[in-house]
Amino acid sequence: MSRLPGRQPAVASKIPFTALTVESGEESEDEDVVVVPSLDMYVFSLCFIILGSTSGSNSQKDSKPSKSSIKKAQKLARTERRQQQKALAKSQREQQTFETTEPAAKVSGTPSVTSSKDFEEDHSATFPEDSSNLPQVAAHDVATNGTLVELIDASEESVTEERPSEVESTTVSEDKPALLHGEGELDVLSQNPSPTQVETLETEKAKKRQSFITRTLWTFIMIGGFIGLLLLGHAYMILLVMLCQTLVYREVTALFSLKPEPHDVEDIGGKDPWSKTLNWYFFAVTNYFLYGESIIYYFKHVVFADAQLLPFATNHRMISFILYTIGFMGFVMSLKKGYLKQQFGLFCWVHMSLLLIVVSSHFIVNNILEGLIWFWVPASLVICNDVFAYIWGITIGRTPLIKLSPKKTVEGFVGAVWSTLIFGVLWGTYFMRFDYMICPVHDLGISAWSYTHCTPNPVFVWKELEIWKPVAVFLSTLFGRSISTIPYAPYQFHLLLLAFFASLVAPFGGFFASGFKRAFNIKDFGHSIPGHGGMTDRMDCQFLMGVFTYVYYSSLIRQHHVTVGGVLQIIVSGLTFDQQLELMADLKRYWETQGVKLP
Repeated sequence: MSRLPGRQPAVASKIPFTALTVESGEESEDEDVVVVPSLDMYVFSLCFIILGSTSGSNSQKDSKPSKSSIKKAQKLARTERRQQQKALAKSQREQQTFETTEPAAKVSGTPSVTSSKDFEEDHSATFPEDSSNLPQVAAHDVATNGTLVELIDASEESVTEERPSEVESTTVSEDKPALLHGEGELDVLSQNPSPTQVETLETEKAKKRQSFITRTLWTFIMIGGFIGLLLLGHAYMILLVMLCQTLVYREVTALFSLKPEPHDVEDIGGKDPWSKTLNWYFFAVTNYFLYGESIIYYFKHVVFADAQLLPFATNHRMISFILYTIGFMGFVMSLKKGYLKQQFGLFCWVHMSLLLIVVSSHFIVNNILEGLIWFWVPASLVICNDVFAYIWGITIGRTPLIKLSPKKTVEGFVGAVWSTLIFGVLWGTYFMRFDYMICPVHDLGISAWSYTHCTPNPVFVWKELEIWKPVAVFLSTLFGRSISTIPYAPYQFHLLLLAFFASLVAPFGGFFASGFKRAFNIKDFGHSIPGHGGMTDRMDCQFLMGVFTYVYYSSLIRQHHVTVGGVLQIIVSGLTFDQQLELMADLKRYWETQGVKLP
């Protein structure tokens, strides 16, 4: 380009358009634009010379150009700049395509594409290299129209900055193989993958296969262990629940770590004042309170009959409150500068974890004590839903279900609902036949091989549903025997509701856990179970299902009647010693009148 330092005359270059472009400073090293000559350049140059001459003749009257002239000049400059960018992009694309497709063109017979260099050589004769015959721009014309020329330069720079994507979008990336354009396009990448890509694909397949095998193996191990503990008795199932809640509590509280403020590190010596002791202290106190309530409620006939356990049973809640108060005072005394905000955050974190984990586990233990079937079947429904969602998802899953869990699909979710409904009815109907499964616990020492008998809850009693007479006639004719009723148990209807909850609501516990992990940018809560992550990753839905089962059972199914333990609790806690002796004497006289001989 020509330069115009100060008001010196402009020097015409070989191309008329470059002779008319005036810059106020040095040329930019980054501006490397290949200009492909065209006839429009010369037309534009002549128009601009005429426009400059006209403006120069009126420079004495008005040193500033008119607005219409500026707009026309800017419009012409923008048009020409676009043409230059398009020509540059086209030449680069043609050269890149030629270099990539030249071997394929020899095989398929497709004519090779002419490179940009050949294009320039073929069209070099179209435009004259000597521009001496063209009209020159007078020095005073350039000087008087300096404002107009600067505006044109500014418009050209703005166009270059506003439209960089035109060149980038049409330029073929050097690190990706190009495609053959025209008829019969061939994807070079798909036909000739590099060895690195092949190795990467094989590695990914091997990882997925190994992950599937590990996950499946440990799934059967957990199911087998689950069944084994179930056969050993209620006490082992309670221990399993307590072990799971302990691991989950450890994984969740481990996500919150205290870090001192940078400006307070020197004052406190970098020592973490909030030790894990208080975390586990609150955990132990909460378990003492909740499980103590369960033991007192379900084993009244044992607790209130033992003189050593009686003080703990009658003052259980007061003891629990005192223990919690001690922990609260210890927390306040541990507060130190530099950790205050995080200490209070951890205090809230611990209490929320206790509410969501320990309280939920307490309800699950109550389900076990009400009868193993109220723990075994709901937990099996959640496991079944998880397994079938995985199977349907990898088989026909295409549509993502929720952004929090990208691997979940709509097809897997819907397929798991119907599979869980069918499985739930069949699974629950089978286990409701055993007294060991349906009887509330009275002795923690029993197992599947012990004799167990109780009056079953009415929901487990089989009933007959009378069929509508036309349907009964049709069925009798179809099967060749009389069919007028259908046997059913009310528990089967409850199974349908439990299966619906396990399929439609319980998975949201997993989605909640997924969002939790995304908030902390982690893949799994831990590595307790190979192929499955941490214990929290497996128990996220079980907690929600356990709470629902307990509330559902205690509200709609449980029978409230007087028990020996309940009466004994009233006698011990509500009567004085003299009143208890009077009651015993009255009972003795009653038994004698009934012909009962006391030893």
